Amino acid sequence: MAIYLNLKNGYDKNLLKEASNYIKEGKLVLFPTETVYGIGADGLNEIAVRNIFVAKNRAADNPLILHVSSMDMIKRIVEDINPLERTLINSFFPGPLTLILKRKNIVPNVVTANLDTVGVRMPENQIARDLIELSDTPIAAPSANISGRPSGTNIEDIFEELKDKVDYIIDGGDTKIGLESTVVRVINDEIHILRPGKITYDELRKYGKVVVSNHILKEVEKNDVVLSPGMKYKHYAPNSKCVLIYSDDKTKMINKMKELEDENTLVITNDNNVKEFKNATGYGKTLEEISHNIFRILRSVDKQNKKLIIIEGVKTSGLGLAIMNRLIRACSHNYIEL
Repeated sequence: MAIYLNLKNGYDKNLLKEASNYIKEGKLVLFPTETVYGIGADGLNEIAVRNIFVAKNRAADNPLILHVSSMDMIKRIVEDINPLERTLINSFFPGPLTLILKRKNIVPNVVTANLDTVGVRMPENQIARDLIELSDTPIAAPSANISGRPSGTNIEDIFEELKDKVDYIIDGGDTKIGLESTVVRVINDEIHILRPGKITYDELRKYGKVVVSNHILKEVEKNDVVLSPGMKYKHYAPNSKCVLIYSDDKTKMINKMKELEDENTLVITNDNNVKEFKNATGYGKTLEEISHNIFRILRSVDKQNKKLIIIEGVKTSGLGLAIMNRLIRACSHNYIEL
């Protein structure tokens, strides 16, 4: 069973020295970021990285993100950073943005799914950044969950699932954002959003033309090559069957949800609409609240053993695009738009 370090009630960088030694030794460390928790290993140690895939039961063609603590660390792993990429780094690092860059040979193929690019992110979370700095290596870290399950946003949700699959657990309390980072790649001086997150289209548009990938709200074919994690396989899903419903017409949307509702269903809806249903739980009122709560709620619904989970969708603008991206995949593309 993993060593457990509780930092919820106080934090000192020196407390991370033991965990950083575990990273240096090629072991797996579960740690918080501002987005979700990650399962981390030395991103330049091929054997250690392979152990992440084993722990998560993750497909080998699903690339990982390397988390860094400084510009010098970025320069160790990538080359040919162009002016727009440098502008995005200066504007959004540290923070919830992952940038796909041309990798150096020092990065193992297992990290990149044999691509010539690698996703790079500098977390805003101080615990994460200090762990990376003390480890003196980029940390490869996908979301902390068994592949296909909702990502972990607090230790309580994922402890039983992962306590015997990692070597060290750092508990930093609830994550601030609750959704994984925005993933972008610069192609021909355009910013391509490969996975939406907290950093939105409108924020990126200040720096150039922005193109949204066709994969974001659509199902990715089995043989498609993807540059971003979390886009190809069933992801974020509870065990129960789910259906996602959205309409700009609130009355029409609620009526459709009621039509599907019975004693074997659970409705996940805006707090303002909970009273409309027989058995419902609220996921918040604002997009920020929904993003923070949705993975925790998706994990909790399995305890009710319902045959069907009916989820209210949101408008796909701003942070709503990221929320709908996660919900569509949680529902295995079982989506009704009215």
